[in-house]
Amino acid sequence: MPSKRIVYMNGKFIPEIEANVSIFDSSLMFGDMVYEMTRSFNKKQFKLRDHLERLYAGIKILHIPVKMTIDEMEQACYDTIDKNEPFFKKTDEHRLMIDVSRGPLGIYHYPVFDWKVQPTVIISDVELKWTVAHLDLFDCGINAVVPNQRSIPAHLLEPKMKNRSRINLVMADNEVANWKGDNNWALLVDPDGFISEGTGDNFFMVKDGVVYTSEPRNILRGISRKYIFEICNQLGIKCIEKNIEMYDVYTADEAFMTATPFCILPVTRFMGLKIGDAKMGKITKKLLDTWGKNVGVDIPKQIKDCAREVAELTKRKTN
Repeated sequence: MPSKRIVYMNGKFIPEIEANVSIFDSSLMFGDMVYEMTRSFNKKQFKLRDHLERLYAGIKILHIPVKMTIDEMEQACYDTIDKNEPFFKKTDEHRLMIDVSRGPLGIYHYPVFDWKVQPTVIISDVELKWTVAHLDLFDCGINAVVPNQRSIPAHLLEPKMKNRSRINLVMADNEVANWKGDNNWALLVDPDGFISEGTGDNFFMVKDGVVYTSEPRNILRGISRKYIFEICNQLGIKCIEKNIEMYDVYTADEAFMTATPFCILPVTRFMGLKIGDAKMGKITKKLLDTWGKNVGVDIPKQIKDCAREVAELTKRKTN
């Protein structure tokens, strides 16, 4: 048995360190790849099928000739989890990363690969703690900053498929990183000036007891975003999609971001100005608490525990 994590790659399970992508792969040459990242709660995958359905929509749109059916992909995900479970602690959660590209490009791959080419399919499994260790922001919240970089609208590049062509998001994050203060996160607007999404998260705001989120035309329709609608329905809270102006955010009662690893994080400031009393709002907390109750996990505590564990591990390894 391998001594470290293993990954699924094109029908085989290999040690993680041996999982390499060709320099001629379309993902490296053009960012031509769709992907998904999941997480578990108490070791049970959350909305895996929803993630895979979005993945296969992207595969269809990009004409990637993947032979695996969605059922076969789902089984490969669970097989990857089972094979890695021995390397996980009892408290560790599984975070899958599923990457699919069309493989090596035609003008290069035939002589190099002896005419035997196929799409690149990789499923890796890492402990959730490594991707949430810096997300202990439930108490202080996020300062959402609108950068100069705009969202690319759907008529230019379809954002509803989760793809690796993300240089615009890197540019937005780089700009916001130069803002003074801490916990500054990019919040993009579309070409019409309406709030769209973050660089890896969806935006919500609350006004007069109603939850609002961006109209879904020019955004990635997140799996966590979709779940907020389910929770709001469960709690009898109205949740509305609409075009949100920056003015709306300035005057909101509360706001939050959603994403797979952290679920919900409060946005307590916008462009450096307070939203409400600059704390997690009552409705935001109610949604987060309900999410945690539904999956049987105290989400803020889990992420705070992850942050402490990673900090201790890092300290021991660097001393």
